[in-house]
Parts: sequence; C-alpha cells; structure tokens
Amino acid sequence: MAEWGVATMELLGIFIIIGFALYALIIEPIILLKQNKNEPIFYQVRQRLGRGILLGLEFLVAADIIHTVAVELTFKTVGILAIVVLIRTFLSFSLEAELTGHWPWQKK
Repeated sequence: MAEWGVATMELLGIFIIIGFALYALIIEPIILLKQNKNEPIFYQVRQRLGRGILLGLEFLVAADIIHTVAVELTFKTVGILAIVVLIRTFLSFSLEAELTGHWPWQKK
C-alpha cells in the first residue's frame, strides 16, 4: 500500500511539473498576447513555470520521505533521503529566491 502511495505521489509531482510547464510555455503566452500585454510575458511565464516546479518538487520530496519511512527504513536509505532532501531543498530555496528576488525568510 505504501509503495502504491509513493508511486502515486511521484507521478503527481511529475504531472504537476509537466502540466505547469505546458501551461506556462503554451497557454499563458497566448492569453497574454490576446490581452495585448507584450511586456510582462517573459516574467509571467517564468513565474508560472517556477511555481509549478516548486510545487512538483514538494510532492517528490514527500514521496521520498514516505518511501524511506514506510517502505525501506535502513541507514543507507535514510542517508540517501537526507542527501536528496538537502538537494531538493536547496533547489526550492534557489527557485524561490530567483522568483521573488529575496530569500524566503527575508521580508519583502
């Protein structure tokens, strides 16, 4: 049951990233062009794509945690989980800083 839940969370994370990417790169520019807002297209597409990646990463991290705790709890898998979570957390902070212009703990 836990493996099925992990696979579902991973697929959900992947589909979120793909869905947001398709929306940000295809539909969002068309909507903005129809509204004659040529200037912020790059910014809007970049924001939408970045938010989709962040949301997808959250699901992938959750899937990794569930897999390690519920399916295969060994020192090796906990070490691998720590490295994966560290990398994905760094990516999340970097993306957040890139999208907002400041670190998450800083005031706007």
